[in-house]
Amino acid sequence: MIKSMTGFGKSETALAGGKLYVEIRSLNGKTADISIKTSLLPKDREIEVRKMIAAGLERGNIDFFMTYEPNAAESARAINPDIVMNYYNQISGIRQRLGLSNAGSDQEILASILRFQDVMSAKKEDVINDDNWNKVENCIKEAISHLNEFRSKEGAILYRDVTSKVASILACVDEVEKFEKGRAELVRERILSRFAELKLEPDQSRLEAEMIYYIEKLDINEEKVRLRQHCRYFLDTIEKDPFPGKKLGFIAQEMGREINTTGSKANNTDIQKLVVNMKDDLEKIKEQSLNIL
Repeated sequence: MIKSMTGFGKSETALAGGKLYVEIRSLNGKTADISIKTSLLPKDREIEVRKMIAAGLERGNIDFFMTYEPNAAESARAINPDIVMNYYNQISGIRQRLGLSNAGSDQEILASILRFQDVMSAKKEDVINDDNWNKVENCIKEAISHLNEFRSKEGAILYRDVTSKVASILACVDEVEKFEKGRAELVRERILSRFAELKLEPDQSRLEAEMIYYIEKLDINEEKVRLRQHCRYFLDTIEKDPFPGKKLGFIAQEMGREINTTGSKANNTDIQKLVVNMKDDLEKIKEQSLNIL
């Protein structure tokens, strides 16, 4: 079954200091265009992750996200005792010089010092390291797997849509045959009517030669044969090729050429209406094929 290039996958894993979340989103694209949008991933692991994503998702515009939620103990800010003592000694010295030894208790001074921004510092540790890399790697693979499941569900919808549109085009080709036979007679009547208006007597041999010329110009049998072949090839490709998206786009272009030629040769309003319907179905097929992996 085909896959869509649109998808979303998410997974999480518990590390020593908290939880790591991985999200991957993808849209249609000609190649694997991968954007790493996180500062948590070590630079020496980035190439490895890119290869992992490209191998698992083939192609598409892919965004990779990582977020980290530390435990309460890990998220607590650390007090720098050296800075605290430095501030306390400075304040004590100023109090003595100003004769303010009784102004404020030590507890009040300490409380004031702890409000200084540079006294507190966030704990800076690498979230991802060699010790937990296996867990992180499995988390990334799980997110890729979830995204592929999403793509498969979307692919089933795309499959039903495009194959129904191809079936509609084939049905229109069958309808075209109902209106073909009368066209040649209509051309003859128009030519003879024109001669009657001009009060001229046509040369029968020349008239028949002209009729053959016009009938050959109006013949759409080859276009019908080729269009049916292209439709069958489209259906066969979508069934058998694991990643048919690009090829389906090329086949749809060939289908378009035959439909356009049929329209230019139609010379019949009923056939023209069917051609318009086929073009409408084909545009939807092209649009959806862009999103097929």
